[in-house]
Amino acid sequence: MKIICIGRNYVDHAKELNNPVPKEPLVFMKPPSALLVNNKPLYFPEFTKDLHYELEVVVKIAKNGRHVQKEFAGDYIDEVALGIDFTARDIQEKCKQKGHPWEIAKGFDGSAVLSPFVSLEKVNRNAIEFELKKNGERVQFGNTSDMIFSFEAIIVYVSQFFKLQMGDLIYTGTPEGVGPVQIGDRLEGFLYTQDKVEHLLTCEIK
Repeated sequence: MKIICIGRNYVDHAKELNNPVPKEPLVFMKPPSALLVNNKPLYFPEFTKDLHYELEVVVKIAKNGRHVQKEFAGDYIDEVALGIDFTARDIQEKCKQKGHPWEIAKGFDGSAVLSPFVSLEKVNRNAIEFELKKNGERVQFGNTSDMIFSFEAIIVYVSQFFKLQMGDLIYTGTPEGVGPVQIGDRLEGFLYTQDKVEHLLTCEIK
């Protein structure tokens, strides 16, 4: 199982971090040990002083494929979830300054929070709304229609380099509003389905 992540996939998020808007998907990976499921808490890592949340829609790959063509890319997704891509922002900045990969800032244990999955049939596939609350107040609200690269475009691009396998996860990027967390904070993620708002995710910072 691979955890594939897409960076800077919303224009306003790229701008809020003073990053250029990408011309093609910006891809990085997290190891399986990064997964944090079942609403377990995240213990604040000792190596960072600036830990940020990034709420994302996560797609699960439904079948194996390599060099997927655009017209077939939609067949590779039938479920979505919410995820938080935790980022040690201070460590990431050091990596960027040195031209180093981001993995130690993005792929540490517990950095990939994952909610239960929801069938694509329950959401507006091309315009999924989602929301993050921190200590009861909204800090992020996104709509996948604002993504620079759609689910299908991501699958076409990524499958050029990695064989996609059933069960692989793709974190598809975060909208604007990312920010820091401290010990004691509570994060809650909500997905807007066709008939209700589902509270899918809770993560407490210990």
